[in-house]
Amino acid sequence: MRNPKNSWDKSDSFFGVVNLDYVSEDMEIADEWVKTFHPDLNWPEEFTDEGCNLAEEYADKLIKNGVLRLNDNDDVADLAFIGPQDMKLAQTLIKAGPEHRKFLRQIFVSVDITAPLYWWKEMDTYKVATVANSTSTMHKLTSKPITLESFEVDDFNPEIVYYEIPGAQNDIGMFADFMIEQLEFLRQKYLETKDKRYWKELVRWLPNGWLQTRTWTANYETIRAICSPGQRRFHKLNEWGGYDDPSKNNFIKWARELPYAQYLIFDDENIPFQIEK
Repeated sequence: MRNPKNSWDKSDSFFGVVNLDYVSEDMEIADEWVKTFHPDLNWPEEFTDEGCNLAEEYADKLIKNGVLRLNDNDDVADLAFIGPQDMKLAQTLIKAGPEHRKFLRQIFVSVDITAPLYWWKEMDTYKVATVANSTSTMHKLTSKPITLESFEVDDFNPEIVYYEIPGAQNDIGMFADFMIEQLEFLRQKYLETKDKRYWKELVRWLPNGWLQTRTWTANYETIRAICSPGQRRFHKLNEWGGYDDPSKNNFIKWARELPYAQYLIFDDENIPFQIEK
């Protein structure tokens, strides 16, 4: 980010490891970071009550945004502390447009996403600067029993399926139960006979609600575009932005948990980056 103007000496960010227990002896890194880059805050030489409170305030702000990786006990973290001056430059470049915020394209993200096929069809719209490596329907579709849990059912409403469609009251098996039963039948017949015709029919009639896991790789610039108000932030499909039920897992909710997402991805919501004195 500072390469174009050779301004690396102005960087006030810090990268290191810190213990997340909020006691004075564990705040050394946050302590030194503030002392070095913000001497105007008159940081106490000794850990008075005031000093401990300030240390905790800084630690809360920095650790909340900058945790990159936790150890197995969730008490030690690798951190990237982005300083106020670096963040000011970052947000200036972001507002200047895509050609100036190239650094966002170099912040890489990889994540395992399990989602229904109908969601993946929409995600496949985003092919620039993304890679997706999926579990194989071709090779692994028949490897485990097909049950209701094989499909996206977070907001499944059986009353609509079974009772509001004419004739469904008399034969609810026409819908979800019957579909799953027939798919499982085809799966078992294929395993018994190894006849590819059963496998082909299984693939042919696999519904859009089928869950598939993909390891998805992108960068902050692409995620920023996906999460923009004109793209998926307010999409009516709950899996994107929690339109109907924000408590359910959705892409926007996950993106908001990325490091510094509120300043680099959702900066249009005007959340200032500052630490009060």
